[in-house]
Amino acid sequence: MLKQLVFSFTLLVTLGVFTYSSLRYINFFRLTRAGFPVNNFGRRFGIMFKVAIGQTRIFRFPFVGILHALVFWGFCVILIGSMEMVADGLFGTEKALSFLGPVYNLIMGSGDIFALIIAVAILIFLVRRVFLHIKRFEGIEMKHVSHIDANIALSLILFLMISLLGMNTFYVLQQKLISPYGGQLPAGITHCPAEAVVGFYPVSSYFAGLAGHALTPLTAQVLYQAFWWCHILLIFLFANILPYSKHFHVFMSVPNVFLSRLEPLGKLTNMDSITREVKLMLYPDASSGASPADAPTERFGVKDAEDVVWKTYFDSLACTECGRCTSVCPANITGKKLSPRKVMMDLRARMKEKGPMMVKNGKDFSDTKSLVRDYISEEELWACTTCNACARECPININHPSLIVDMRRYLVMEEASAPGQLKTMFNYIENNGAPWQFSQGDRLLWAKDLMINKNPEGN
Repeated sequence: MLKQLVFSFTLLVTLGVFTYSSLRYINFFRLTRAGFPVNNFGRRFGIMFKVAIGQTRIFRFPFVGILHALVFWGFCVILIGSMEMVADGLFGTEKALSFLGPVYNLIMGSGDIFALIIAVAILIFLVRRVFLHIKRFEGIEMKHVSHIDANIALSLILFLMISLLGMNTFYVLQQKLISPYGGQLPAGITHCPAEAVVGFYPVSSYFAGLAGHALTPLTAQVLYQAFWWCHILLIFLFANILPYSKHFHVFMSVPNVFLSRLEPLGKLTNMDSITREVKLMLYPDASSGASPADAPTERFGVKDAEDVVWKTYFDSLACTECGRCTSVCPANITGKKLSPRKVMMDLRARMKEKGPMMVKNGKDFSDTKSLVRDYISEEELWACTTCNACARECPININHPSLIVDMRRYLVMEEASAPGQLKTMFNYIENNGAPWQFSQGDRLLWAKDLMINKNPEGN
């Protein structure tokens, strides 16, 4: 009973902190603009299972990709065991899902094997980050705190796997040491069933065999409970650290893939306000597309964090900072300042800085800073060729060019700021209706003295 009370209190605190963090982000989402409607669920589920569950995008780096996929799939299996632990803690049960029979054995066995695989994979990840200095983990956006953040998260995952293996090992050992007593418990053991081991634990059974002769039944029980509490408390701690870490993608990546843009990557969305104005110019008598006279003026493009659509902010929270986008960006490869990863990290950082003050003082709050220029320079924005290599490479379908184009729209349409060559082209379009310096009447002068045969038969 005491264990249930302590566990219930701990779970309540965990849920309370997590709710606070969730509400904080919900308030930030309310500051953003409305985006596209979420429909076509069949296609979205297909993309989610292929990209997020199947992890298909990360196999471009085969070795690391396979390890990451195994970690993800392992977490999915181990999550079932974590839910069982919550049920056991609340209701005082032991192995609450054991009624599943052979399916339970499969789940526990897979989780036990995956725990060892994940532990080995995390050790490899830590060695690569700390000692090998992988190029795509570097960059001006990757501050020292970013590396510390990654190492802390990876270390927590490693401890989670060690505690899980320890819990399973001493559970198996406890059962094997107690069962010979036929249910007659030795002095000092308050609760320890005499049944055989419930579930299948291939890795932990091997470890239990190595330690079995050195421990007493009481020691095995104490260690089992210690590792049980260590594992569940690490889960609760990890869940509440994630919303403030780069590893927030553990929660955000799968829904972000589900919410992916379904249009081709090269398609640039039109601004509704501009579309209405163009239609009014072309069809002055058509009033259906006109904006109400008292409609608030909408900013053209994106200047600051609150100007983005909610899905773009979702992208920034889901970003894993893996650097795959930047590693294939032709602008970055050729020495330009643009880093697609930095663009997403800057949006996230800007909302974190300004968001609380806007929630407190209203969306019109200004701190005299903005995402454009204070975080992302014009040089970075104009270096983008909109080739969409970054969006194609991203393992969770983040669309970086859409944000970059929207910030360029703000520069051009609100501030008339653009590189000199573009301004020249804009003048030609405005004056001549084409991006060239010739007027419409002179466009065919280049063909004046050419002998053009208009009859395909030569007559």
